Amino acid sequence: GTGAAPIVAQVAKEMGILTVGVISKPFDFEGVKRLKVAENGASELESYVDSLIVVLNEKLFEVMGEDAEFDKAFACADDVLHNAVSGIAEIINVQGLINVDFEDVKTVMGEQGKAMMGTATVSGMDRARLAAEAAVASPLLEGVDLSGARGVLVNITASRSLKLSETREVMAAIRGYAADDATVIFGTVYDESLGDALRVTVVATGLNNPQARQHHQPEVVWRQATGTHDAMPTMADLNSFAPASTSAAMSKVSLDSALSTSAGLAMTGAGSAPSMAAQPATSGVDYSQYDLPRVFRPNREATSAPTLGADSSPQAKTMLDKGADYYEIPAFLRKQAD
Repeated sequence: GTGAAPIVAQVAKEMGILTVGVISKPFDFEGVKRLKVAENGASELESYVDSLIVVLNEKLFEVMGEDAEFDKAFACADDVLHNAVSGIAEIINVQGLINVDFEDVKTVMGEQGKAMMGTATVSGMDRARLAAEAAVASPLLEGVDLSGARGVLVNITASRSLKLSETREVMAAIRGYAADDATVIFGTVYDESLGDALRVTVVATGLNNPQARQHHQPEVVWRQATGTHDAMPTMADLNSFAPASTSAAMSKVSLDSALSTSAGLAMTGAGSAPSMAAQPATSGVDYSQYDLPRVFRPNREATSAPTLGADSSPQAKTMLDKGADYYEIPAFLRKQAD
């Protein structure tokens, strides 16, 4: 993806030419600096090509094993690059029973982003299903996750012994990997030289398209409860209240009016909303002692209590003389008050 590749891709894009990039990334042992250069080049190239196929050299250890010979390991990587290019060319150029032409390839490859191309040839029992599963399992390719593919192109090549049910098996296996709303195009080609074998070629694009993985999840809002989360609003809260619109039922609470009253808040309504007039404060009365129970309050006789009636019993008068409050005397002794 480095060198002149991004420049060539940019020119092709400006000319409206379908451009597919096929690159390889270095081994991990080649160093971080070399890997960084490769990633920067791949990122730049991806912005100009329609689709980008990336081969990871590091995965040769997984495919070939630790004992793989040097030249055979690189030959395996070269085969992946070759199959990616030749497979797309074969889809376009070879006439088939159900033909896939350049416009189909352009539709699929036009889904910009990472792409994968896989091919597999299988013979014998379950050849259709096994070939399809092997075609989408390309261990050397980066980003092979068909669950996010926006475009999938499938080409089935076999002799005239190809059964209709085998075509269904191939497409069912591949659709099991692809997104539900992906654009899937398939074609079939007869090739008698294959004998009993069946070849499946898969091209999937748009693998890293953010729209492919966009799911609308319900938003969860967490609120931390505090010791005052259900308390009544304070004067400062009420004074800072701002209505959502001019047609709100209450526009604002007047702090000045609230502080000048003891029985209520002056609330001014907007439009035709009702208003609550403030009650006048009672002057000359000290309410500070009402936080204590009545029996503990000083100056209990500060306010005049009702007097005993003429028909009250002598016991009631005796209790009153000894300092009992009027309401502390049982009612049947008080009988009637003046």
